[in-house]
Amino acid sequence: MRRSVVAAAVLLLTGCTHPAERAPAPSAKPATRHIDPGNIRRVRRDLPSGYEVHAASGITAPQSIWGIGAGGSASPRRCGALADPAAGRGQTAQGISGSGAGGTIYAMVVAAPTGPVGLDQSLTGQCRQWSMTGKRAVARVHLVDAPHIDGAETLGMAAEITTSVEGGNQIVSRADTFTAYLGDYYAFTTLISDPGSPNPALTPQFTADLLAKTVSALRG
Repeated sequence: MRRSVVAAAVLLLTGCTHPAERAPAPSAKPATRHIDPGNIRRVRRDLPSGYEVHAASGITAPQSIWGIGAGGSASPRRCGALADPAAGRGQTAQGISGSGAGGTIYAMVVAAPTGPVGLDQSLTGQCRQWSMTGKRAVARVHLVDAPHIDGAETLGMAAEITTSVEGGNQIVSRADTFTAYLGDYYAFTTLISDPGSPNPALTPQFTADLLAKTVSALRG
């Protein structure tokens, strides 16, 4: 009789014991948000008053605006991916450019038909400072803080560009570029300014804020 009571008590306690808690399963990556490249035209309203705005053409990646061109080489080589996220396979960018006293500003979006593009986080540590050389220009690049954009990885770069021109002369300019990785697309804004200009240039912060506005427009 006593054994039966003990056995019943054990069964009762076992039945009341809560099952062991399991660690929550990793959450799935958020679905890529819809991007409408045609919306890039809306960004013209965010450019400074008085700027002359045009559709930008012939641009395939940030390095195109830097004057490096498709045949440029990076040092270290792996860092070149930061200036061409689609590794030369991106379609020609859609976008606008605006020129005025504060420099020339670009807002662009590029489709990556071979698959989603993302920021290689290892490069942000390995490429704090690097360079890129083209036929007539050299860009000395360092990474800077990028704006936070929900649902997108972002990157900031500042480059001093030396361009050789006729007569053996050289022109020095500055490029501030901010990139957002958006799945099958990436967007970037770039400001080209002349350090020797008597007019105050637009700020890197303006260019970073313009990237956030560009992504918002592309998402509709």
